[in-house]
Amino acid sequence: MGLRWQDWPENVLARLRAGCAIPAHPLALNARRELDPLRQRALSRYYLSAGAGGLAVGVHTTQFAIRQVGLFDRVLSLAAEAASERDDAPILVAGAIGRTEQAVREARIARGLGYHAVLLSLAAWKGASEDEIIAHCAAVAAEMPVFGFYLQPAVGGVKLPLSFWRRFAAIENVVAIKMAPFDRYATLNVLRGVLEAGAVDRISLYTGNDDHIVADLLTPFALAGAKTPLRILGGLLGHWSVWTKAAVDLHARCCGADATPELLALDAQVTEMNAAVFDVAHSFHGVIAGCHEILRRQGLLEGIWCLDPAESLSPGQAELLTTVAQRYPHLTDDAFVRANLNTWLS
Repeated sequence: MGLRWQDWPENVLARLRAGCAIPAHPLALNARRELDPLRQRALSRYYLSAGAGGLAVGVHTTQFAIRQVGLFDRVLSLAAEAASERDDAPILVAGAIGRTEQAVREARIARGLGYHAVLLSLAAWKGASEDEIIAHCAAVAAEMPVFGFYLQPAVGGVKLPLSFWRRFAAIENVVAIKMAPFDRYATLNVLRGVLEAGAVDRISLYTGNDDHIVADLLTPFALAGAKTPLRILGGLLGHWSVWTKAAVDLHARCCGADATPELLALDAQVTEMNAAVFDVAHSFHGVIAGCHEILRRQGLLEGIWCLDPAESLSPGQAELLTTVAQRYPHLTDDAFVRANLNTWLS
């Protein structure tokens, strides 16, 4: 029997629907590009101590290649172990990729490790029909609750129309959607699809639009036909894998709040910081290494190594990371990490 969202502990479902910050978990490697379990666990402890409501593991920020080197199960296990140390059970989301056989297999592994949902990547379905993709989503949803994922086409995502999101939202075991098309029109298609499927009360909306995090959290989407405006309740973000305490505080200030000039001013600041971390100047080449570099500077990671030796910082990226941290110190959390690092590494 598959897992249903109705089977979740009440506090986990309540946390998802209230909205929270969910970092996309990086991968801690040593100089030999092997898993560093101590620092992998320390990252999870950092995020949960910072107030993150969940962890997303086995996703792009964790590096999809963990599957090819046999680390998928181990990395998911380490995060689950760190989560079990806490009384306030976080939401555990596992990435599931590939065609149906692979995605179903990964969903079953995640379910066996105590995960609550899978973040379902559709990048492997380029060129497929809408019917084929919907059938794939339904097959994975039969195994466990699904966190939908609209990934921007610029980095491998599939362009998905309103008709897809209406049908996807009608799948009963879809519990949330991460919107990351980096496109306001496409984001609205997801919202409209959820509304027209009659799934507003079941599906929690989360931003993955790293270029508009604050604006997404502040906007009341007063779409025609909605009894009340739709709201994006939280974020599942690679950007929130760094400076996480500041991100949690930002989410608390923004979620459900009125869009004051002071809060709106933060949107451009956060986006400018994200441009440095995600290496927008070089078409996202240094996105994972950028996250690693911040964590290395804080002492959470020993180095910025990725499984692929070709993945590293782009020219000028390190200097840009220094610059944005100096410009916006209120959006960093170096003091928090410094005060707790030894505990997380113990």
